[in-house]
Formats: sequence, structure tokens, C-alpha cells
Amino acid sequence: MSTIPFDTVRPHIAGSRPLEQDDALNGSGKKLSRRKTSHLKVVPETLELREQLQKRCVEVASRMDKQVPLSKDQMESVARQLLEREGLSDGYLGWTMVVLSSEFWRDQVAASAPSRRLFLLPHCLKHAEGCPADYDEFGMNCKKCGACNIADFRTMAENMGYKVLVAEGSPVVLKIIVSGYVDAIVGVACLNVLEKAIDKILLAGIPCMAVPLLSSDCRNTSVDESWVMDMIQTQKTSPVQQTRSYVHLMRAANEMFREEQLCRLAPRIRGSHPLEESQADPLSGTDAIAATEALAYDFLCRGGKYSRPFITLATYDAMTGGQGTLANGADHIAAFSDSVRRAAMSIEMFHKASLVHDDIEDDDRFRYGQETMHRRFGLPTAINVGDYLIGLGYRMVSRERSVLGAECAADICDCLAGAHTRLAEGQGAELLWRDARDKRLTPLDALKVYALKTAPAFEAAIYTGIRLATDAKPYEELIRQFARNLGVAFQILNDLNDWQGDDHNKLEAAGDVLGGRPTVLWALALASLSEAGQRELLDLASSDNPLTDEQRVDQIERLYRKAKVFDQAHRLIDKHEQRALEVVAAIQPETLQRLMLYLVDTVLGRSEPSSPTVVTIGQINQLPITAQSQKV
Repeated sequence: MSTIPFDTVRPHIAGSRPLEQDDALNGSGKKLSRRKTSHLKVVPETLELREQLQKRCVEVASRMDKQVPLSKDQMESVARQLLEREGLSDGYLGWTMVVLSSEFWRDQVAASAPSRRLFLLPHCLKHAEGCPADYDEFGMNCKKCGACNIADFRTMAENMGYKVLVAEGSPVVLKIIVSGYVDAIVGVACLNVLEKAIDKILLAGIPCMAVPLLSSDCRNTSVDESWVMDMIQTQKTSPVQQTRSYVHLMRAANEMFREEQLCRLAPRIRGSHPLEESQADPLSGTDAIAATEALAYDFLCRGGKYSRPFITLATYDAMTGGQGTLANGADHIAAFSDSVRRAAMSIEMFHKASLVHDDIEDDDRFRYGQETMHRRFGLPTAINVGDYLIGLGYRMVSRERSVLGAECAADICDCLAGAHTRLAEGQGAELLWRDARDKRLTPLDALKVYALKTAPAFEAAIYTGIRLATDAKPYEELIRQFARNLGVAFQILNDLNDWQGDDHNKLEAAGDVLGGRPTVLWALALASLSEAGQRELLDLASSDNPLTDEQRVDQIERLYRKAKVFDQAHRLIDKHEQRALEVVAAIQPETLQRLMLYLVDTVLGRSEPSSPTVVTIGQINQLPITAQSQKV
């Protein structure tokens, strides 16, 4: 049997797509990650067949170059070739991808200390009838009754020092590892859950292994027990090839907004102290002059993805050699100057300001698990805190001119000012449309609003990282094109996600329509429907319409489907994604290419609606995880 040259697999960019990537697109040019995949999630029926495929995955993974993580498309292409060589159906594709990914990462998981690993178990391994386990906000509090395998697996893992989580779904995984508590992940899950998790975990370069459940029924499931035991006990002391990872840079971005680091990098001028969540009046005992500072700093520490400072730090790293993605990347990043860190932080301060103001404009009730600023402290105070954050953001750059150089600081401030004004223009256009009686909107106008609202943040984050390292003029137009197309595609994807609720969550799923926000879906429907259909759609947006919200959503969805707006929106995403990739192909150095490709893949990762999870990101973010913890 001939061998497959898997050691040649590399991340692709437009214009240099390797042969292994051909199967990543279907006949219509749409990404496979968006198609129906249920027929590709067949678990091999016998243990003999599963062991045969695992053996082949071990052989293939041993020949892979592990310096750069594979995308899901690349992993799929390799898995398809493997199944074809074995003469097996592509129904086993999802299962094979999971096993292949696990073997890709096995040595690096094994090289991590068990005390630095997270072990994930699903609820559905328990016996549905008579299970005595209680649930709390962190998942299932398993009792070691011997009625199922969960206790056996958990006991073995905990005895080795693992942190263990028994919970549905996997959205918390990336947040946990970015928080710095663990370096590797092992787990058990069904193929549906693993499909949703695999792409971001692969792209980020997080060492991970998983054993798929033998069914996806969600009740009384089973698993190859010996495989799980083997996975838990995986250990290796010899040196292993390390895969480049953005995890160190993600952690650095998060670390800057923890209270101690935030106050070191942006010292409090008024001497205010962190607010206590339990305080009935959080401003009691605080000097009136210091109140605004206290609220602003508290909000900065509340949470979020901190993706914008990550992009700036990662861009700066890419322009200075990319050493932050290596195994010792944390040591390299530690040498970044405080001026670089403050510039990266400034963009997050602008973002947090926009959130405060957006929450006011949309009258949102909650942010980061708490009441929004204007609901909690009043509208005038919230407006003022947002303004304060804007001023703080500019100060983070302007005061570094003696270190960065006056010209560099001025260039960054000018870029931030431009991004700030365009964001305000986009938000203003949205608000004017929302409050107007005439709800007509063209697709072009919708896309212009998207470009103004979303693209500037990507542009400012990338530009700042480049300018901190070198002259950014040769990159300005490319950055603008990349950010515009990535931002527009991202916003259209948000429109689609807004309609991905189930029957029990429909009103929440149609939040943009009910909130009166202009979307490209609305514009596409108006452009595609007959005059009668347009009148019906516009009537549904009228404040005089007598239908209930749920009835309106049902009727709007019917018209959207009639106009085929969801298909049109997917094609628009594909177009803007391709344009972004064309920019990536023209970018140098290669380290910046890799980062921009990573941004495209992660920002536009498209999948089926995710399952709800018992553990929320906010809860994980606030939990003091230790090596002795039994629950994270």
C-alpha cells in the first residue's frame, strides 16, 4: 500500500492552496464546515475496526510536521485520504478526524504534567435512571456510587493530579486554557460536541486528545473504556516536537486586565479601589472624584475575550520574529516593553467604552453576567464612564511617546482616532435607521454600515501591532482591505447566528429583528421579494403591527426563506472571506501571514448551533482553580 505524504501538510493561504486542501470545498465553493455533517459522524461499528483505524492514525500522525497546527479543513483532507486508502466510507470521517487529531497531539499532551491537564467528561455517560449526582453551577457533582464509568475515570484522573470537569458542551475549554490554569486537554465527548470544539482548539495550538463516545444519543452512552484509561495515563519524558501556539499571546492579553497588572500598567490616579460585588452601594466610601475611575477599572476587569489586545500583541510578535508562538513563547513575551502592552490595552479600552454606550443605545440588561452599567448606576453615569474609558485609551498611547517615539505614538493615535470616528458613523447610521419609520434598506447600505462598525477595530489592532515594530505605511492599504472584508464577513455571520435558535429560543434568536437593528438579511429580503412581499415585510417592522413578537418572527422567517436570504448571506461571506485570503497571500513576512490566516479561520469559524452548557465562561473566569481542585 502506498503511503500518504502527510509530512508536507502546511496551513494554506489563497494562491498557494496545497493539494490536500482540495476536498475542503464542495461543488458550490462553500466551506464544508457549514454543510450538514450528520452523515459523516458514524462511529465504526466494531472494536476491531476502531483499532484498525486508530493504528493507521498513529502511523499517519507520526509522519506529520507538528511545528504548525492544522486547521479543521486540513485535518479533514488528511482523514479523507486515509479512509480512501483503507477502502472505507467517508461516514467515518468525523470519528477519524478526532482520533487523528488526538494522535497528532499525543506526545505533547504526554509531555505536560498531569497537574496541568484538564479532563472533560460528559453528563451522558451517567445512567439516566437513578443517578444520585447533584448539579451545581459548575456541572455535575458526581457521587462515587459505582453505577457508571464517570467515577472510575474521575478517580484515576484526580489521583494523578488532573483538574476534572463534568459538564455538557465545550465552550469553556478555550477560556480555561487561556486563563493559564492548564496546558493540555483530554476528554470524552460525542462527535457532535467534538465537531464544534475541534477547529478553534486545533488553530490555537492547544495540545488535546479525545475519545469519542460510541453514540450521540445523550442518554446512557458508552465509550471504549480501555482507550480512556490509556489516554488519562499518557505520559512521556523525552523531548517532543512543539507545535506553534497562540496560547501564550492569548494569556498575555488576558493577564494585562487582571487587577494587579492593570493597575501597574495603568496606575489609578485617584487611588480608588476595586469594587466589591457584594456591596449594596458599590460607591459608598469612595471619594466622589474617584468614583468614575473606580467604575471604569472595575468594568475593564470584568471579562470578555480580550481579542483586540491579543491581535495587537500577536501582530507585534509576528513582525519581530514570531517567537511568542514557540514552546518558550511566554519567556519571549515577558520581554515585551510596557509601552507595547499599553498600546495593545488602549484598543480594549475603546472597545469597552463602545460596549457601555451600545448597551445604553440598545437598552441591554446584562453584560458579563451583571446588570449593564446604565441599569446599575444610571444613564448619566454610564455615559460618563464610557467617555472616561475613551480618554484613558488615548492616554495609554500618548504618554508613551518618549519610549515609542513621537512619530510612532502620533501614527497610532491617528489610526485609533480614525477607527473611533468610523465606528461612531456606523453606529449613528444604525441608530437613525432603527428610529426611522421607513425601514427600506439596500444590501450595499447594510454592508457600508458593517464596514464602519466592525472593520475599524480589526484594522486598528493590526495596524498598531505593525507600527510598534516598524514603519506601517507599506501595509496600510493591505490592512484596510483585510480588515474591511473580515469585518463585513464577521458581521454577516453574526446576522446568520442570530437566526440559529431552536423552537424554544426563537425570540432570543431573532434579537436583531425585534431590536430594530438593520441587517443585510433584511436588505437582501427587500431586494429579492416581490412588491407584495416587500410590503408585508415592511408592515411587520411597523410599530403599529398587532402581531405578537413571536408571530412577527415566524412571518419574517417565512419571508426570509422565501427570498433565500440565508443562502445569499452565506455566499456574501464566502466572497468577503476569499477577498481577505487574497490579501493574506500578498502579505509578508510569513509569520504575519500565518496570524492573519488564523484570524480568518477563527473569526469566521462557521458551525452548527452549539448545545447549551451548564458551565458559563463567566463562572470559569471567576473560579480559583488550583492543582487540588476537583471541579473547575
